[in-house]
Amino acid sequence: MTKAIAFAQYGDPDVLRPIDLDLPVPGPRQVRVAIRAVGVNPLDHKLRSGMLDGFFPISFPWVPGHEVAGVVEAVGAEVTEFAVGDEVFGSVHGGGYAEHALVEAELLARKPASLSWAEAAALPVAAETSERILGVLGVRPGETLLVHGAAGGVGTLLLQFARARGITVVGTASEPNHEYLRSLGAIPVAYGEGLAERVRAAAPGGVDRALDASGKADEVPVSIELTGSADRVLTITSPMAGQQHGVRFTGGDEVEQYHPRAFAAALALHGAGTLVLPIHRVLPLADAAEAHRISEHGHLRGKIVLTV
Repeated sequence: MTKAIAFAQYGDPDVLRPIDLDLPVPGPRQVRVAIRAVGVNPLDHKLRSGMLDGFFPISFPWVPGHEVAGVVEAVGAEVTEFAVGDEVFGSVHGGGYAEHALVEAELLARKPASLSWAEAAALPVAAETSERILGVLGVRPGETLLVHGAAGGVGTLLLQFARARGITVVGTASEPNHEYLRSLGAIPVAYGEGLAERVRAAAPGGVDRALDASGKADEVPVSIELTGSADRVLTITSPMAGQQHGVRFTGGDEVEQYHPRAFAAALALHGAGTLVLPIHRVLPLADAAEAHRISEHGHLRGKIVLTV
C-alpha cells in the first residue's frame, strides 16, 4: 500500500483527505517513483473546486499533483534510460500528492545533485508550459512578447526561456514586482487603466505576440489590440476566457511533446548558474489543504511545494 491525499467530491480545500492506495506497478515505458516532493499548481485547486468540470474530466477519488521529484523505485518493460536508485523529476497526469506515483519515461529527467528536491518538483509544469507557450505562439528570436502575470511561477520561467532565445519580453505585474522582472531581463509595466498606452511606451516597436497568464478581464482584449490579431494571443488561465475572446487556450493537450525540450532548457539554465526558481513555501504533504488555500489566494512569487 501507499498513502496519498485525494478528494472524493468537488469542494473547498477541506475535501482533501488522506487515503490508502495499492502500490502501483509500472507497465511498459513506465517508472515507479518514490516521491520526495510535489509541486502545487493552480490547476490543482481548479480541479478540486469543480471549476474545470467538463473541460478536464476526472474520476473520484482524485489524487491531485502534476509534477514530482523523487527516486526511481521500479521500472517497467522497455525502460532503458532510468534505473532503480536514479534521482529524477517529471510530470504526471494527476497522482502526485502521494508517496509513490507512476511516471511515463518520456516525461522524466534526471535530477542534478545540485538541484534540491523542492526546486526539482517546482520545475516540470512551469518548464513544459513555458516551452509550449513559445512553441504554440510561434515566438521567434528578435520578436517582442507581452506576458500578463509575468511574476508568477510560469511567468518567471517563461521570461528566462524567452530571453535565452533573444526574445524581448514586456511583463505586466504589480509595482512591487517590477524590480524582480527587471532582474529577469523583462520590461515591466503596471496593470490597470491605461495598460495599452504603457505597453506601447515600453515597446515602441510594437508587440508581436501576447500571453494571458493572469486571467484579468481587460488584458486579452488589450492584447488583441496591441498584437493586431486574436491569432497572436494565447491564454493559459481558462478555456472559457479563450472562447469568449476568440483566442487560443492551451492546457497541455497538444499533439507535440514539449517535455524533453523544456527540461533540457531548464537544466541548461541551471548548469549555467542562471536559473531563477523561487520557492514561495514548502509544506508537508499532510498540509495539502493549507497549500491550496495559499494557492487560491494568488499573487505568489514562486511555487508552493509539498514534501513527502
